Amino acid sequence: MTQPLVTIVDDEPEIRRILTDALEDAGFRTQSFSRAREFEASLKRVTPDVCLVDLSLPDTDGLALVHRLALEQGAAVIIISGRAQVQDRVTGLELGADDYITKPFDPAEVVARIRARLRSPRTQTTHSEVARFNGWTAHFDRYVLEDSSGAETPFSHAEGEVLRLFLESPKRLISRAQMQETLGGAAGDSFDRAMDVRISRLRTKLGEDPKNPRLIKTIYGAGYIFLGDVEWR
Repeated sequence: MTQPLVTIVDDEPEIRRILTDALEDAGFRTQSFSRAREFEASLKRVTPDVCLVDLSLPDTDGLALVHRLALEQGAAVIIISGRAQVQDRVTGLELGADDYITKPFDPAEVVARIRARLRSPRTQTTHSEVARFNGWTAHFDRYVLEDSSGAETPFSHAEGEVLRLFLESPKRLISRAQMQETLGGAAGDSFDRAMDVRISRLRTKLGEDPKNPRLIKTIYGAGYIFLGDVEWR
């Protein structure tokens, strides 16, 4: 069985070395790049399973790269950055990152976060890649939502994980603890914020009234319920 491929995009040689050593010791295959341009050229040949992306790259805006990866590639995207401000975390998650790790970091934590991403339902589900619900069609093979008129709206890998979780368990309460266990990631404020961002963006893309959403209902103190009628094909 081929081991998962992790790509590291960081202009600091020591960071690339530390991550490469830790990941290969843990059994992963790795590629590393100091420039976004070189990394994006490599995507024409191979798609990694996980991308570790620094935000301070010399040849492009790291956040723009994260957004392109989230919408165009099937890989999970984890930001590794020295920017520790809450707004940087929120922006990264809003643009589609699956996780956000600040420097300095413990390499063992990075390995654990990557393993959590690879345990996500996206890699384990037995469903097809297309689900219909309440006038919408979710294409998980293309990362787009299609409305009844045929208009398409892209969603990120991270948003897709949450949407798939809802669509696989319609009309059932899903607690924050269940989401953390299923989707992976460290429990706490950072995970809760990530879920809030992803659910908010999904509601916007589904045309939900934020004050009275019809499909994704918040059950305060308990979790969420998806109220749509779902058909997989």
